[in-house]
Amino acid sequence: MQVTVDLHNHSCLSPCADDTLLPSLLALQAMDRGIQILGLTDHNATQNLRPFAKACEVCSIMAVYGLEVTTVEEVHLLVLFEHVHKAEAFGQWIQSTLPQRPNNARRFGRQLIADDYTTIGEFTLMLASASALSFDTVVERGLEAGALVIPAHIDRPSYSVLTNLGFLPALPYSAVEMVNPTPQTWTVITASDAHSLEQVGTHPCTIEMEEISWQALEHSLKGMHNVIR
Repeated sequence: MQVTVDLHNHSCLSPCADDTLLPSLLALQAMDRGIQILGLTDHNATQNLRPFAKACEVCSIMAVYGLEVTTVEEVHLLVLFEHVHKAEAFGQWIQSTLPQRPNNARRFGRQLIADDYTTIGEFTLMLASASALSFDTVVERGLEAGALVIPAHIDRPSYSVLTNLGFLPALPYSAVEMVNPTPQTWTVITASDAHSLEQVGTHPCTIEMEEISWQALEHSLKGMHNVIR
């Protein structure tokens, strides 16, 4: 079956995202746009995954729980989990490696923590920072934890592995994300990377899967030399 998948999206917790992008609204907009599997990947953070999980359940969407890690080289990596608690544990580890500086909301944007319906506070640690972890380390630890690990937007001129490292290390990624897909050694996906409600569901990919499940998603991404559109 053909499944519409969008694994890279943000909520109001990401400093660069709109303050109005509640995780519940992310799920509702994705439902309206036909997304069947949806990922939430805030920058270096997982604090909004619980309300996201509830909203996806209400919307009959399969939720994928993750974060977009900024490595010490300032490369963005998606690390995605089947279960909320595993994503939260990984997120806590990532946050322990960030510079322990308070966020400058005026310069970088607010970092809003949400519940099921509204925002309930602000996360104080600056999430716009790079972690102290290398690209290779995050890939290795994510895979060891049972996550899907996907280098983000590798063909963009900023925060991408090709720009910042100059090459794509030969590691066992689950896939790679591209804005304009071209054949690679690894499976290629697209994603909306939504930072506002209007961007949700604008650049998903369609994946051939036996069923809508985590195991089927993993299996489908294992195919080599696939460009998934």
